[in-house]
Amino acid sequence: MLIASLGALVVSVVLAGRLIQLQVLEQDDFSRTASGQRIFRQTVPARPGDILDSSGRILATTVTTQSFFLVPSLIDEPESFATKVASVLQLDPQKLSQKIRNSSKSQFLWIKRRLDPSEVISIRELKLPRDQWGFREEYRRVYPQGQIAAHVLGLRNIDGLGQGGIEESQESILAGQPGYETLLRDARGRVLEIDSTLPMSPGESVTLTIDTVIQLQTERVLDEVMTQWQPSSVCAIAMDPHTGEILSMASRPTFDPNQPELASSDSWKNRAIADIYEPGSTFKPLIVAYGLEAGLIQKDQVFDCERGQYRMGRRVLHDTHAYGSLSLTDVLVKSSNIGMAKVGELLGNAELFEGAQRFGIGRRTGIELTGELPGLLRPLSQWNSYSTGSIPMGHELAATPLQMIAAHAAIANGGVWRSPTIIKAPRDSRTQVSQQVISSDVSQWMISEPLREVVTRGTGKKAQLDDYEVFGKTGTAQVLLTSGGYSHGKYVSSFICGAPIDKPRAIVLVVVNEASVGGEAFGGKVAAPAAAEILKHTLRHLSKDLRWAASPAKIHSTR
Repeated sequence: MLIASLGALVVSVVLAGRLIQLQVLEQDDFSRTASGQRIFRQTVPARPGDILDSSGRILATTVTTQSFFLVPSLIDEPESFATKVASVLQLDPQKLSQKIRNSSKSQFLWIKRRLDPSEVISIRELKLPRDQWGFREEYRRVYPQGQIAAHVLGLRNIDGLGQGGIEESQESILAGQPGYETLLRDARGRVLEIDSTLPMSPGESVTLTIDTVIQLQTERVLDEVMTQWQPSSVCAIAMDPHTGEILSMASRPTFDPNQPELASSDSWKNRAIADIYEPGSTFKPLIVAYGLEAGLIQKDQVFDCERGQYRMGRRVLHDTHAYGSLSLTDVLVKSSNIGMAKVGELLGNAELFEGAQRFGIGRRTGIELTGELPGLLRPLSQWNSYSTGSIPMGHELAATPLQMIAAHAAIANGGVWRSPTIIKAPRDSRTQVSQQVISSDVSQWMISEPLREVVTRGTGKKAQLDDYEVFGKTGTAQVLLTSGGYSHGKYVSSFICGAPIDKPRAIVLVVVNEASVGGEAFGGKVAAPAAAEILKHTLRHLSKDLRWAASPAKIHSTR
């Protein structure tokens, strides 16, 4: 009896001690655990701001949608549950069942996000136990214009983060600030009440310089180029040369940001800022303009083009035709390589390098887009006697299409190189960079003499327009291989043009990469008609702008 009494006493003491431990010593720990089971903080995402074109048209906006989640810990029969849900959401029932089992201790599991309205209705009609599932309101990014300006815009991924284009570069402005709400729930995870909230702050909208009307025409023309010439890729840019504002920018292949899962691997690249190529003859006007500005060549200078064959050190240069003496204007009009090599000899490597740098070759323009490449301009110490002849012809260096149109814009706008911009002020806090690279006198002579005559009687005759006098320059260069050397039979065909001559309102560049049909892919044949077509539609659209029509500058040249 004594032993039994002592045993009972010991058990009582142990139980009392345990009660004291639970109720006194570990009370705070249990309170925190219970609170954690009852309190749940839920993020309230911010609505991203819209992206608008220069006239306020919506290019990207956000709509509210429902996303479907489960509470796996409360689902007793995963197979049966998964079969019902998979049938209305077009999911694999076995994979869904396994997914639920793998998360059997979890209180939350996404099943499908951003449902269509019909899918929401179908889920409700299943009449599943209400504590086992739910909808959470999320935002879905919508691009009303489809693939129009896709590379400029980029997209937002499933978690709402900007990827590529304006969506990524302006994330800090567009994204806004998320809020939160604190929910109280019972032991089965059901929400009882909302205890506290911090409201979200929606993102701000961003207005672009892009004009949707011009963008549509640009993309239509590029589609025609793809059909006619079947190149591997093509891109185009239209710019206001006086402000640096991008009016349109497009690439092919492209994608629809509303359906990114359908995009091909080669369609993501914005070739206007991320393709680098040897510009060939479109680079020649930059060297001529710089040589005139430096006083190293003269407007009335004549060059002996050696009847199409010229030995320059260890190399022999050739022209497509056996030219004799050519004026400086005709060196550009006929795109004489020998004439440009002789210009290079007069300038020398140091001045050629300075001229390329002055026009922005070898550095990023600073446009507000992710993925811009700097091109390629080797250090002067790596140049040699070959460079003296090659650089003036647009070889031994590489540029992006955006760099080339920015350089030609400086010739077209009175001699000021200005960093391109694609965002309307004052939203963009970036300070636009500008630099006087040539005089207005040299600028005006270049566009009214050699570059105008390239179109009237030279390699760019297919770019003539009925309503406007056009200035421009063709370019045809062999494709530069990443392994070094050139690809025989594959060319980059380009054309850059602008108008009106007396006060250029727009400048356009088209670059066609590796046209596969139609014979030799000269820039004047492949790219010039497309660039002229974009220029025509751009000028006609801009002429409807009363602010421009009322200005002293005339739409048509008086020449």
